[in-house]
Amino acid sequence: MPISRAQASKQTKNAPASKAKKQAKVKKVMKEFKEGTLKSGGSGQKVKSRDQAIAIAMSEAGMKKKRKKNG
Repeated sequence: MPISRAQASKQTKNAPASKAKKQAKVKKVMKEFKEGTLKSGGSGQKVKSRDQAIAIAMSEAGMKKKRKKNG
């Protein structure tokens, strides 16, 4: 069954961002952290922890952080 152009454009708009776009977003957020301008969402306080900056970057890019395996 063929799909219409309207349906096709909706599918492309909702498609996940490419890997390059995600990496660019992470790079931008980490640069903000290094400059000291990265702020947390709710409270608006400056982010001091590198781990917190990584979590924010991954969240904004729509990525999942890989967990280390124990063992």
